[in-house]
Amino acid sequence: MIGLTNLWIKGLPVVAPQLNRQRALLIMEKIDEILFWEKSKEQERDVRFVELGQYLCEVRAGQYWRLENLKSFDEFLEKRFPESRRKAYYLMAIHENLTRVPKPRLKAMGWSKAVELVKVARREGEDFDCATWLHKADEMPKEQFKREVEKHLTGKESEPWELIYFKVYKSQLGVIEQALGTASLMLGSDKSRGYTLEMICADFLAGANLENRNSDALMTSLDRLFDSLSQPQKQEFLNKAQTTS
Repeated sequence: MIGLTNLWIKGLPVVAPQLNRQRALLIMEKIDEILFWEKSKEQERDVRFVELGQYLCEVRAGQYWRLENLKSFDEFLEKRFPESRRKAYYLMAIHENLTRVPKPRLKAMGWSKAVELVKVARREGEDFDCATWLHKADEMPKEQFKREVEKHLTGKESEPWELIYFKVYKSQLGVIEQALGTASLMLGSDKSRGYTLEMICADFLAGANLENRNSDALMTSLDRLFDSLSQPQKQEFLNKAQTTS
């Protein structure tokens, strides 16, 4: 079988599981049914994501993708999830890591919170306090729960955020991407595009308010720009400021 005979562990070939064609057909049909239903209803995974994650895990374990003469599970995901395989792996992670959460509770919790809960379950392992985190998921709105998980994992308070949408013409994209790319090189590639855009705006405001003599707005812009500097750069800036003052 192509794609299977080239897998070896310590010199021994990996033996593929015996293909249960009847079961494979049933699971494939269920997966296609859910995906078609979601598309026709224009809904997200929040209704049947628990079932879908379970079925996907079974397809991978039983190598049901061989039923369609595919070479790998990834090829199966590319066929069923052409936009992004990552969401399929999220669904599978929910099924694999939240085994202690009853399925009705998972469905009531919703896709977004379940993905966040997986992060905690993976970190805590056997020490995962399921009851406490389920209570938080029930009581908190989605964004607040996401910040709570991030705070637990990083030890830092997450700043509230929101998405901003605006239209740009294709003729404008070149200038915008070039500005973001240049700023990213100056600030560090680890910075988000949102942060990079903020620094570009802060630089613009600093120059504009310098000309308008708006000292309060200028100080706000300079403060954000100063925060973007590394610690050695901040110290160098302060030393120069003391020398010139």
